[in-house]
Amino acid sequence: MSEVQNQEPARRAEVGPDEGLVPAVSAALAQGDFATARALAENLRPADLADVIELLSPVQRVELIQALGSAFDFETLSELEESVRDQLGEALPNELLARAVTELETDDAAYVIESLEEADKEEILAQLPRDERAALERNLEYPEETAGRLMQADFVAVAPYWNVGRVIDYMRETEDLPDTFSEIFVVDPGYKVLGSVELSRVLRSKRHMRVEDIMDGNRATVLATDAQEDVARQFERYDLMSAPVVDANQRLVGVVMVDDVVDVIKDEAEADIKALAGVVGEDSVSATVLETARSRVPWLVVNLGTAIISSSVIQLFDATIEQMVALAVLMPIVASMGGNAGTQTMTVTVRALATDRLGRVNAYRVIAREAGVGLLNGLILSLLMATVVLMWFGSGPLGLVIAAATIVNMIVAALAGILIPLALHELDLDPAPAAGVFVTMVTDVVGFFAFLGLASLWLVK
Repeated sequence: MSEVQNQEPARRAEVGPDEGLVPAVSAALAQGDFATARALAENLRPADLADVIELLSPVQRVELIQALGSAFDFETLSELEESVRDQLGEALPNELLARAVTELETDDAAYVIESLEEADKEEILAQLPRDERAALERNLEYPEETAGRLMQADFVAVAPYWNVGRVIDYMRETEDLPDTFSEIFVVDPGYKVLGSVELSRVLRSKRHMRVEDIMDGNRATVLATDAQEDVARQFERYDLMSAPVVDANQRLVGVVMVDDVVDVIKDEAEADIKALAGVVGEDSVSATVLETARSRVPWLVVNLGTAIISSSVIQLFDATIEQMVALAVLMPIVASMGGNAGTQTMTVTVRALATDRLGRVNAYRVIAREAGVGLLNGLILSLLMATVVLMWFGSGPLGLVIAAATIVNMIVAALAGILIPLALHELDLDPAPAAGVFVTMVTDVVGFFAFLGLASLWLVK
């Protein structure tokens, strides 16, 4: 056996804190052993420490941060779920939050204080240096979930007539530059973006070369009022590492970095998944009972109304069901298959709308495709159901009825799964939370009506 074969397989890189860490930290805090708790947590990366904090009780979260003292990395606050960050914002002293805001990037600092009471927010802002306070207040002026709220106020901007040597000296001598950056923006005297140049290209160019000769002049900008999902889409489409943010007058006011966009993409995907299940607003394992119930009950109430409508259809055929009990056994199958098929189409449609892959240009073609898929699936499933019913109840006519109802409902399910999200999108309504309820209602109503209606015509006298 070769040496390579004798080697043990490499261990998979672990992501996140060790699973035994949280119980150990919790036990130490419960016993008042804050030194042990600090020793266990002080060397964790911000993202891992955030995971530990989220799994602790609200009281122990504060105790751990206090136990860490100066070892607490304020970047951890920007890694926390919103509900946990808001809870800590209310529980931690304003002096500590002010130090956190001073050390964090502008966008992360805004996350920390955006949900605080106005009095607490003003108290924290009053403790900041004038330039940092102005940058943070400008960031907070923009609506949530926009590029202005997402951007960092610190960036590097130079004039086009500077040479490379001057740019390098400027970066070496200026103290208030960002801690990390990979792109330098080129601006005119009015701070309008003329282009950009990557830091690697600056370092590879001769000192006498002018910036305008090595810059990329075809540099797209992002409006501060643009929705953050639109910004994320630009990063994905053009493989950007950063993007300059401009105000209404096209003046450079900040920069959006790719690490922040990754968070946006993750948050938007999570929001779509939750919305498809009828969950709106903040809902996580760290949320309270009241917050969780509030995020789930609205669409459950709507679903109750649609379920009553579906039940009323069944009531129309109560005499038919009384004469043939097998109908009561089989009718949930028709509705269930239609509901699942509708959900499949709806999920693909909602995601395509969210990523701008579906619009008026290709809507008719996609609708026709989904109708064809519904017909094909209906034919396959109807054949299977007819065979099952024939073997189960020994009734050929009943098998034909459920086969016909299945074909009808599968076609309707496919059309409802795409037409309902499209209609909601055209009305500027979010199709993710609303579509599921209405698609289910349509498939239930059509499924029950088709199956029971055909049965009353063909089987019951």
